[in-house]
Amino acid sequence: MKTDYIFELEMKVRDYECDLQGIVNNANYQHYIEHTRHEFLLAQGISFADLHTQGIDAVVARLNMAFKTPLKSGDRFVSKLRVEKESIKYVFYQDIFRLPDMKCCLKSQVDTVCLIEGRLGTCRELDDIVPKPED
Repeated sequence: MKTDYIFELEMKVRDYECDLQGIVNNANYQHYIEHTRHEFLLAQGISFADLHTQGIDAVVARLNMAFKTPLKSGDRFVSKLRVEKESIKYVFYQDIFRLPDMKCCLKSQVDTVCLIEGRLGTCRELDDIVPKPED
């Protein structure tokens, strides 16, 4: 499996994100990876809100998450991503690693598509930031 990440974001687990077992509730991992995608776009000069204003909505079409090692309150972690274009989909491969030991906590794949004025389409702004396959 490829691990050529193009963006990473460091975060910290907050107490209220944990369940009765003292580990991060599974739903919060989706928040972490979504926040990472939004920060990645901002780092590329693309505002998710501005895209919406232009009639472009990037939406999740499919999400697959594999939980490996639980995070606990106060843990620091790094969320990493890479992205590929597959036909009309933008596929984000996102992994979360606990710091400082880099133990893998989550492996995920997020398939997104763009709706342009409500119709499935391709987004030039996203096309410009997806690394091109090497020839």
